[in-house]
Amino acid sequence: MCQTKKSANMLSRRLCLLLLLFVGQPVFAASWHITYPKPVSDQDKRTLYPLALLALALDQTGVNYHLKPSSKTYPQRKNLSRLEDNREINIVWSMTDTELEKDLLPIRIPLYKGLIGWRVFLIREDMQERFTYINTLENLVKMSAIQGTDWADTPVLRAAGFDVFTHLQYAPLFDMLSNAQGDFFPRSILEVWDELEIFKPANPLILQPSLGLRYPAAVYFFLNKKNQPLANLIETGLERAIANGEFDALFDKWFKEYIDKTKLEERTFFSLKNINLPNNTPLQRPELWFSQSKAND
Repeated sequence: MCQTKKSANMLSRRLCLLLLLFVGQPVFAASWHITYPKPVSDQDKRTLYPLALLALALDQTGVNYHLKPSSKTYPQRKNLSRLEDNREINIVWSMTDTELEKDLLPIRIPLYKGLIGWRVFLIREDMQERFTYINTLENLVKMSAIQGTDWADTPVLRAAGFDVFTHLQYAPLFDMLSNAQGDFFPRSILEVWDELEIFKPANPLILQPSLGLRYPAAVYFFLNKKNQPLANLIETGLERAIANGEFDALFDKWFKEYIDKTKLEERTFFSLKNINLPNNTPLQRPELWFSQSKAND
C-alpha cells in the first residue's frame, strides 16, 4: 500500500513537471499557406511586385505565412477557375470586371494605383512613321490591336471600336506583333520596360513615343468567396501600409523610374470607357490612385 502511494506521488510530480515544461514553451501560431499562380517563365517579372506587396501586407499584421507558386503554369482563365473551385491556388491578382467580382472575392485596393489602365504602345520599327500621323482616337481605331484572349482589357478595346487580335498565351503576343498579325500592342507603362528587355522577336519592337490610351482599371487580389478570413487579413495589412506610407514607398521603389522614363507629359492619351468596371470600384478614394499632377510636383 505504501509502495502504491509512493508510486502515485512520483507519477503526480512527473506530470506536474511535464505540465510546467509544456507551459514554459513558446506557443507557435498557425501559418497561413498561400499558393499563387506560377509565373509563365523565369523571365516573367509580372509576379514580383504583387508578391512583394502581399508580403508587405501580411507583415503589417504580424502573422506567420508561407508563399509558394502553384505546381504548374496555367493561363489566367484557368488560374481564376482553379481559385473559384478552391483547387491548390488560393490567391490571384487580376484586372477586375463585373463578372470576376461575381465569382470571386475581391480586395478592392488597386495594387498598381490604376496605372494598369495607362497604356503605351509596342510597335514594329517599320510602323513608326505611320503612327506619327495619328492625332485622334478615330485615326488610332483604324489600327488593329493585340491583346490576351481572356484579359479584361480586350472587351474595353473592342467596345471602343478596335479590331483586336488575341492569343491565349502571353509570350506569343510579342511574336504576333513582330509577324504583323496586328499593328500595336497596348501595354501598361509599368510593364512595357521589362518586356522590351525580355522579348526580342525577329522583327524588333520599339516603344511608340508620343501616344497612349487611358481607361479606369484596377488590379486586385482575389480570393475564393469562402476565404473571408484571409481576405480580411490581407485587406487589414494593405490599409495599414497605405496609412503608414509603406505602400507608396514600395510602389515608388518598383515603378517611379518606369513612370519617369515614359514621359507622360509628352504623350497624348486618348481616354476610353471601361464598360465592365464594377460599381464598387473605390474611385472616391484619391489616395488609392496614381495622379499625374502629384507625380509632376
